[in-house]
Amino acid sequence: WDTGEIRTLSHADCAFGYRDSVFKGALKGKGVILSVTFKLSTQHHPLKTSYGAIQDELAARGQEASIQTISEAVIAIRQSKLPDPKVLGNSGSFFKNPALPAEQVAGIAARHPQLPQYPQPDGTIKVAAGWLIEQAGWKGKRVGQVGMHAQQALVLVNYGGANGPELWAHAQRVQASVFEQFGVHLEPEVNLIG
Repeated sequence: WDTGEIRTLSHADCAFGYRDSVFKGALKGKGVILSVTFKLSTQHHPLKTSYGAIQDELAARGQEASIQTISEAVIAIRQSKLPDPKVLGNSGSFFKNPALPAEQVAGIAARHPQLPQYPQPDGTIKVAAGWLIEQAGWKGKRVGQVGMHAQQALVLVNYGGANGPELWAHAQRVQASVFEQFGVHLEPEVNLIG
């Protein structure tokens, strides 16, 4: 990877997972992605509309689920929750939704019954990092030129002029607060450079 040659990686080589890939692990900091090629299937796939907001958006529009209507619904949902990075500096979701042992989630849910939970095939349960951040009081909170977005607590924003160390310090404040309140360590989703 230090030769400067251009390499092509297969889908399997990239080891894609939930908000993860080889580029966040073994190849972190070892290259630059120059292009991506997608191979789209012409075969029929079942449409996934289990995400509540998609169902709600389709119902509000009076539309049946199709590839087109789901795509439009996802775009509308994202635009309503996420700031435009051309207008307000951000990298989208800053933290991953943590997958926790069922016992730990049960302990949190006993104190916070409204905790969003998503059981995983491996027996862990993902919890909504944005919900944890919001409950810890960070949604919409601004410190200097950085803060967590008012519509989506998972999005760390730069209101203008903040530098990398200021953004990272804010992320660490949020992490510490969530850990103190819930005993959950939030892992950054973003790939930090420098």
